[in-house]
Amino acid sequence: MNPQLESLQYKTRRHFFKQCSMGLGGVALGDMLATDAAALEAPSNPLLPKLPPQAAKAKRVIYLHLTGSPPHLDMWDHKPELVKRDGQECPDEYIKGKKFAFTSGTPKLMGSPRTFKQYGKNGMWMSDAIPHFHDLADDFCIINSMTTDHFNHAPAELFVHTGFQQPGRPTFGAWTTYGLGSENQNLPGYVVLISSGVQPNGGKSSFGSGFIPSVYQGVQCRSKGDPVLYVSDPPGMDRSLRRASLDALRDLNEAASKDFAHPETLTRMAQYELAFRMQMSVPEVMDISKE
Repeated sequence: MNPQLESLQYKTRRHFFKQCSMGLGGVALGDMLATDAAALEAPSNPLLPKLPPQAAKAKRVIYLHLTGSPPHLDMWDHKPELVKRDGQECPDEYIKGKKFAFTSGTPKLMGSPRTFKQYGKNGMWMSDAIPHFHDLADDFCIINSMTTDHFNHAPAELFVHTGFQQPGRPTFGAWTTYGLGSENQNLPGYVVLISSGVQPNGGKSSFGSGFIPSVYQGVQCRSKGDPVLYVSDPPGMDRSLRRASLDALRDLNEAASKDFAHPETLTRMAQYELAFRMQMSVPEVMDISKE
């Protein structure tokens, strides 16, 4: 059998009890004797924490993408030659044979109006636009060597999040969850927060899983209404009825999986179970009044 299919099959409760010869007592005993190390080794849940190839200092990643933020030229990317040539026409060798989104004729150069100084032991250039960063110059890293020829927003955003301008590739968060798993089995390992209410130019591909299983894609949380769409029970459905409907749906999916052996079917089953647990855990997590 396909190892991934077999692994995901063991995730379902009914399949587990069917295969368990010791009954509920054995299940309870196994749960009491379980250790963190055993959880790390268990193959049954694709989101279980995984042992990294080497010891890591970071346990989680917070990734901020500031769409519409001030340009890097006004914050930490000092271009003294550009400031020197401010107002001059752009040399032909920089624009000849190249396409730009809104440029016609010969554009003029514009240097940053900000004042730059060097800070920290390494002399990191920063402007007066980010004064609170000046004293932290030795605590973070700025990479100035990244370049791209994408000038439209959507492919440029996809390039930032996936390394490719075409959709269909895993994002940074999806790869991180795929490689490290998640410490909390009642919440998604990859959570997406969008502050403005406006979706990314790259669409959901900006936090998608691409060609790896969809269980690793980002789950978007909202600041208004239900924190996560389609997680709350509809009117007239209580917790026990939801459990019964998921059990019935799982039986149908298990039958379909045996007939077609499509790994995405079992991935969906795992996601349904996660959504069921999220109904209890998400409201508590999103209640910041307790912080």
